[in-house]
Amino acid sequence: MSEPQRSRPLMKHYGVSDKDDGMMAWQWVDEQMRKARNYWICSARPDGRPHVAPVWGVWHEGTLYFGSSRTSRKGRNIAHNAHVAIHLESGDDTVIFEGVLEEVADSALLAALTSIYREKYAMNDVALSSTGDSVCYALRPEMALSWLEKDFPNTATRWQFGTS
Repeated sequence: MSEPQRSRPLMKHYGVSDKDDGMMAWQWVDEQMRKARNYWICSARPDGRPHVAPVWGVWHEGTLYFGSSRTSRKGRNIAHNAHVAIHLESGDDTVIFEGVLEEVADSALLAALTSIYREKYAMNDVALSSTGDSVCYALRPEMALSWLEKDFPNTATRWQFGTS
């Protein structure tokens, strides 16, 4: 994945500058996503009401992958509307993504992800798949935000992927 375009978020009312000084490096975001244990998935029910749930997952080559049940509340929401927000647990070292989830069907990729997942969570009895009720999702990021609370608003950074 190529590095996304970096800019300032539109938060002038919080004192966020237009200047580049202090913006965060993509490598920091990448590392936070790689080492995170839990990722919060924010989806919407078909009637528009929000739903938030933590999941385990792996950050691999600029993409977040996680598994779920198709019949879970989260799975049913995603089947109806694959647009989500995903964030890490810390409000002090903030990382927030917006994007679209896609189902992973490539068996070689699923095998590689399963290996990474097993090592990360020290679990040998788990396999990521997209068969039956199981589904593995990939986040295709559109936009991300990051900042450090201890130096907000100086570190507030917006990341743009592709054309969104």
